[in-house]
Amino acid sequence: MKTYKYPLYDQSNTIRIGNLLDDMWHVHFYFHKWQRQRYKDGLPYANYNAMDSHFKALKKTTHPHWKMLPSQAVQQELIRIDKAYDRFFKKLGGRPHIKPRHKFKSITYPGPAGWSLFNNRITLTFRKWNPKTRKWQFDRVPYTFHKHRQWHGTISTLTIKRESCGRYWVCITTDYTDFRPLPTTGKSVGADFGMKDAYLTLSTGEKIQHPHPLKHALKKLRSLNKALSRKQKGSNRWWWCVRQIARLYRKISNQRKDFHWQLASQLCKKFDTIVIETLNLDGMKRLWGRKISDLAFYQFVEILRYKCRKHKRLGSCINLMQVFSLRSFLV
Repeated sequence: MKTYKYPLYDQSNTIRIGNLLDDMWHVHFYFHKWQRQRYKDGLPYANYNAMDSHFKALKKTTHPHWKMLPSQAVQQELIRIDKAYDRFFKKLGGRPHIKPRHKFKSITYPGPAGWSLFNNRITLTFRKWNPKTRKWQFDRVPYTFHKHRQWHGTISTLTIKRESCGRYWVCITTDYTDFRPLPTTGKSVGADFGMKDAYLTLSTGEKIQHPHPLKHALKKLRSLNKALSRKQKGSNRWWWCVRQIARLYRKISNQRKDFHWQLASQLCKKFDTIVIETLNLDGMKRLWGRKISDLAFYQFVEILRYKCRKHKRLGSCINLMQVFSLRSFLV
């Protein structure tokens, strides 16, 4: 599967997507609180089918405004909640948390209903109340996005995402498998992560430096946070500062991710086998904190794993505690 991400153009009707995300957050908030209340009352856990039946009953009684929400997107959100609690009961994850409104950033359409796609235009279907006929009716709203590349394969899901700075994205997931083998070079390399002299030291003697985007942006970040603290919370200028900080964090993240993608591509082009070490990132964060987050070792390993699969390279991790145990990325 492969996901293609396209930015939505700013339009006057984009606010309807924001309102839809806020309404979906209310569903997310309600069912998490409902599950916790059932636990306090000594009732058994309500699975997806029970939540879906309860949601349908609420639409007919106390929450008639939920009728305007797309049914498949609501079902997808209930499935997410059910999976989170299922992992919690199996001790595979922690207790599910209720996301704050500003952190609820996406809505997923698992099927072809509720949207249509043609070239660089997506049409979303909303439901609204007609006071004249006193009935719910469908309203199809078109949106245009920047189609900078063509997607391949059959579309399986469509996700609308909202960033903290207010920008919206269309994420199209298809069944396409991106597999592009590179010519073999017959070379192998070992890589050692570092923090002082170099970000990555190769067994060939080459040292690769990290751009440290967060470190270089700290001065501007402190200035914006000081400006935010002087504004009245909730005012227009306060929200302007919040968006500026979010844009700066997005720039830092993009710079770091771009460096990781380029580095992973260079390693895959030069070597057939790439061996790196495993790290105790939780312990390193407790010791060095912000610097470890800026280096983002885990993000680079995940990108390198993807590039190895794509270009038919062998990538392995060596556990420092058990040097002779290897686990391949390709497993």
